[in-house]
Amino acid sequence: MTVALDVEVDEARPFIEQAHPAHPSLIDSAHVTDELFGFVNVPNAVWIDESGTIVRPAEAAMPGINPFLESFQSIDLATLPPNVADVLREARKIRIDPEQYVAMVDDWADQGSASRYALAPEEVIRRSGLRTDAEATAAAEFELGQWLHRHGDHDAAIPHWRKAHRLFPDNWTYKRQAWNFEDPGTQARTDAYESSWYEDVLAIGAENYYPEIVP
Repeated sequence: MTVALDVEVDEARPFIEQAHPAHPSLIDSAHVTDELFGFVNVPNAVWIDESGTIVRPAEAAMPGINPFLESFQSIDLATLPPNVADVLREARKIRIDPEQYVAMVDDWADQGSASRYALAPEEVIRRSGLRTDAEATAAAEFELGQWLHRHGDHDAAIPHWRKAHRLFPDNWTYKRQAWNFEDPGTQARTDAYESSWYEDVLAIGAENYYPEIVP
């Protein structure tokens, strides 16, 4: 099952329709899966076995080459405005390893609970970690913001989303969603927020944007 995280359903729908998925493909406009499973970026995934037990917690999940990231490699940065070129230059440094992740999924599909990548419950809990009060409050702030936005008061949503960013700075889904409303595409700094995609990626290093998968 795939789940798009997007407050505006119509923003995600064209990508799903173009992919023609043969599996259930949902749109989580309230970011409930963030709260339930700990997703902090896309693509993230959890593994849930046939008994309903989580055997791998939320982690970066590249099911194949990302065509969006791949498209950045062929663009001549000299032809772009400097601010856009800076964003793409950092995006090119993002590390992904789809071959490793697909091999892990294939092994689990073949071996089931005997797969060395299917983790014991105590390891799932250890890797998941405890939700802090700040993270729980950030989830509530983000939810309130998306409710206000969907009910026609986008300006009132901004302070709540800004607070969610401060409380849970590692949650890229909260930040990217909010930035994209103000500056679609490059998600540059605006008066609405205290940072931008480019600034925050520079701060952590683009190579750390997706944490390395631990088998």
